[in-house]
Amino acid sequence: MEKASFSVEKRERLGKGGARSLRRAGFVPAIIYKGGNSLPVKLSGKELSQFISRSAGEQVIVNLQMDGDTRQAILKDFQMDPVSGGLLHADFQEISATEQLKVMVHVVVKGEAVGVKRDKGILQHGLREIEIECLPDQIPGHIDVDVTNLLIGHSIHVRDLRLAEGVRILSNPDEVVASVVGVKGEAAAEGGAETAEPEVIKKGKKTEE
Repeated sequence: MEKASFSVEKRERLGKGGARSLRRAGFVPAIIYKGGNSLPVKLSGKELSQFISRSAGEQVIVNLQMDGDTRQAILKDFQMDPVSGGLLHADFQEISATEQLKVMVHVVVKGEAVGVKRDKGILQHGLREIEIECLPDQIPGHIDVDVTNLLIGHSIHVRDLRLAEGVRILSNPDEVVASVVGVKGEAAAEGGAETAEPEVIKKGKKTEE
């Protein structure tokens, strides 16, 4: 798995005023969590923004270098300014190489479904992330889901996913990851029964204030 390194410093001044001062100076306020403890830190806003763009949502273990010590962590969450698009805050979770970890991993749909290419159906996306549990060095950057053989009316559920040995899926096995549905207008024009369009399943990411 790819790794990245950041130099971080302990953050002395807290609160909104301190955070604004850090951002003006080119830093991003962040928190490192481990168990029930948290450590406020700061790091380069430019470097972290570039990392977020480069990793494109993939799970990547990072090395946080502070006071001559290195901590391994994953980027659990970050907040962006909805107006300027600037990075506001980041949360890191410190990890141990020997401890099982629960993380959310992005789903990447691969291929063109038969039900879309041949039968003119519509591919609908369900879950965009899957929760898994495994050791840090087993975390996949993303989960590939091949939809090539999907026909109209067929779905791929969480229970259909097959991950590497040692990786346990925690998400609801009945959740839909991807499905193909027919188009109402075409079904009616052909004199057939209309195909009901199932409710689109969406999962949004809760933004921490």
